[in-house]
Amino acid sequence: MFDALTDRLTGVFDRLSGRGVLSEKDIDEAMREVRVALLEADVALPVVRDFIAKAKERATGEAVIRAVKPADQVVKITYDGLVEMLGGEGEPEGLNISLNPPTVILMAGLQGSGKTTTAGKLALRLIKERKKVLLASLDTRRPAAMEQLGMLAEQAGASFLPIVAGQAAPDIARRAMQAAKLQGFDILILDTAGRTTIDEAMMAEAAEIAKISTPSETLLVADALTGQDAVRTAKAFHERLPLTGLVLTRADGDGRGGAALSMRAVTGLPIKFLGVSEKIDGLDAFDAARVAGRILGRGDVVALVEKAAQELDMAKAEATAKKLAKGQFDLDMMADQLAQMKRMGGMEGMMGLLPGVAKMKKQISESGLTDKTFDRQMAIISSMTKAERKKPDILAASRKRRIAAGSGVDVAEVNRLLKQHRQMADAFKALSKNGGKGFGQMAKMLGGGGMDMGKLAQMAGGQQPTPEQLEEMAAKLKNMPGGMPKLPGLGGGLPPGFNPFKK
Repeated sequence: MFDALTDRLTGVFDRLSGRGVLSEKDIDEAMREVRVALLEADVALPVVRDFIAKAKERATGEAVIRAVKPADQVVKITYDGLVEMLGGEGEPEGLNISLNPPTVILMAGLQGSGKTTTAGKLALRLIKERKKVLLASLDTRRPAAMEQLGMLAEQAGASFLPIVAGQAAPDIARRAMQAAKLQGFDILILDTAGRTTIDEAMMAEAAEIAKISTPSETLLVADALTGQDAVRTAKAFHERLPLTGLVLTRADGDGRGGAALSMRAVTGLPIKFLGVSEKIDGLDAFDAARVAGRILGRGDVVALVEKAAQELDMAKAEATAKKLAKGQFDLDMMADQLAQMKRMGGMEGMMGLLPGVAKMKKQISESGLTDKTFDRQMAIISSMTKAERKKPDILAASRKRRIAAGSGVDVAEVNRLLKQHRQMADAFKALSKNGGKGFGQMAKMLGGGGMDMGKLAQMAGGQQPTPEQLEEMAAKLKNMPGGMPKLPGLGGGLPPGFNPFKK
């Protein structure tokens, strides 16, 4: 949702990068363009004024104007301002889990904001943290709202409070509290009713439920695509409910993203989660530093590695690595790689987390490599027999025509896939020579200080990370649950002391 803002800011900094020394006039022009970029992204005017005032004060100092790379200094000042606007440095603010269970989490928000879906996503996230979760729907007005939450509870593996026809929302809250205590649940998530607009009846009901349940967390769920309306909604709810945090849904949409930048500054409430897809697992913890990095085109390599740790099948990855080390790479293995990329967010999702890719959008678009390309390639492979996937050399013209018809593509596209597979297979075979030493040399190059990630980012067109940022990212990777994930194709894993950000 920050794509438009990223493009504008990247353009501003590109124009500065060619200048050896910046004058105050240069900085004034740059800040004016940053101001326009933020306003066009739908950031609230008072927030923009405060941001520009602070950034301009820092940017007009002697140290910046006479810096070795003054343009980089201006980028750093803008980055720091964005981080401050979004909530500041430090670890993401997690949920307040009570020491005396059950912890009650109250979900509030307008109808259509994604509140019920977010309740299901949050339940799944907590279950992965080994919490026993009970979901209860207090939405007695929206048709099938209770049934929807029941289905989400089943998907997440959470328990669901049975529906009693005709029961009022406050009474459901009391019954849910009693059930959670008697059955030993760690977490009780209450999904309240919403309206298309704010009205007194809804607010009064939500306030009564909050009084009955005394929640540890009252989360306002807001649609990030609604712009300034989301900010006004947050202020109205904050006046009536003891809000403790915000959840922004549809963060993967093509909206202007200003709500995310404004809501934290206007309400003073932390953004705790971002809804990033319609899938039950599409809920990310909000990290101000990492979001600011994405806005400035620096990507988010930590998030990419986290996705790999969550989505990759490590047993299958190790088996794949052993086969690759022997020079084996059939079409089944290629299909597995494509499926893993899809699970990690597809081409668009993964590219959005890599530094500098924002500048390469045109080239990526012209290449034709999209998620639909992967879907077609997987369909082609699925249309083959087991023998054909194992030995693609047997694919004569008649077989290719059958496969093309079965997958709904042209024969030319089948040929392109086979050529791509042959090139990859040849590359893996070359690396596998001499007992797989090629893979070992690749891993040594990556881990032995030979790979400069700063230069890699510059090659991709991105800003070179500072030493402090590299250390922070490496520390986050090191402290991930289960440590660094193993990556297929590097001998089944990474060498001891591997640090992808080591200079």
